[in-house]
Amino acid sequence: MPVLKYPPYITENDCVILFDGVCKLCNAWSQFIIKYDTQQLFKLCSVQSPEGQSILKHFNMPTDHFDTMLYVEGNQCFDKSDAFLNVIHKFGYPWRVLYVFKILPKPIRSWLYDRIALNRYALFGKYDTCMLPTQENESRYLKAEDEK
Repeated sequence: MPVLKYPPYITENDCVILFDGVCKLCNAWSQFIIKYDTQQLFKLCSVQSPEGQSILKHFNMPTDHFDTMLYVEGNQCFDKSDAFLNVIHKFGYPWRVLYVFKILPKPIRSWLYDRIALNRYALFGKYDTCMLPTQENESRYLKAEDEK
C-alpha cells in the first residue's frame, strides 16, 4: 500500500480552509466558520501565512495571487465551488441545504464562483494587511507548531 504524503502541518483527519487574509469577504467567511462550526471540525489558514504558502506549494498552487478558497482534507485539495460545497456539507441544518447546488454542472458552478472571487475586492473591499485571529479564536487557526 503506498504511503500518502500529506501537506505540511496537515494529517489524515485534518480539515483546513485556506482563505485570502486581506479579503473582507474571505474574512467574513472565516468568522462564519468560527461561529457555526460548533464541533470545531475546521482549522483556518491564511494563504499569506508561512503555513498557507507551504500548503499552496505542496499542491502546486500560485503563491503570489489568490483566486480561490482552498479546502484541504487530509491529502486532498478542493477549490472554488467544490471547496465551498465540501465545507458546507459538513455543517448541520440549515446550512447543509446549500449542498443542493452540487447538482449544477461543475463548469457552471466554477463560472459563478469565479464571478465573485475575481471581483471580491471591488465588491466587498480589502484590508491593507491580514487580519490577526483574536486570542479567543487563535486555536482555530493552523500554526507551524501544529505540525504533526
